[in-house]
Amino acid sequence: MSNTNLMAGSSGGSARVAGRWRRIALRICGGIVGAAALFGVYVGLLILSGNFHEVLPGQFYRSAQLSGERLGEEIDRYGIKTVINLRGENVGKAWYDDEVAAAAAHGATHVNFGISARKDLTPEKTQELLTLLKTAEQPILVHCMSGADRTGLASVIFLQQVAGVDEEEAEWQLSPIYGHINLPFLAAYAMDDTWEALEKVIGLDS
Repeated sequence: MSNTNLMAGSSGGSARVAGRWRRIALRICGGIVGAAALFGVYVGLLILSGNFHEVLPGQFYRSAQLSGERLGEEIDRYGIKTVINLRGENVGKAWYDDEVAAAAAHGATHVNFGISARKDLTPEKTQELLTLLKTAEQPILVHCMSGADRTGLASVIFLQQVAGVDEEEAEWQLSPIYGHINLPFLAAYAMDDTWEALEKVIGLDS
């Protein structure tokens, strides 16, 4: 066999290997995109359903932003005494005014504690949140817009620091189950960083 034929055969083999790897890469990428799309649908359904969860019966509940009507129903159903709004005061916006009115009409105390899902809480702000969760009359309902990130942080703090639940179990509150994505390159990872900072302060292994 001539050198030319050997080189042609070698080149053809390399092309086939490269093509095989391209197909594998495309399948992997397709799988990732598909998984991301499915997760997006899941989160969308969570939000549409209100992302409402009974975390500790008779003590603590979490949700996304609920309509005034739905909020009133949940207050009555679970005897909720305190509604903590992590979106902050927004007088004049329909969702906020409806929420405040519903809480008042159904006998619950409404508390504003505005935080951002995209920024780490300062140690002082974290302590303020912890104090609020410790002192608010139970049962408590905590919510933000989607009920995933800010609400997840408040939930893990409540479970671990107020209710005394095991750290690993409590941390499921800040997870994809409730729509929170624990990836360091995403802005909402600020909630994970805030929890880890608190863990160091209170002496837990992060």
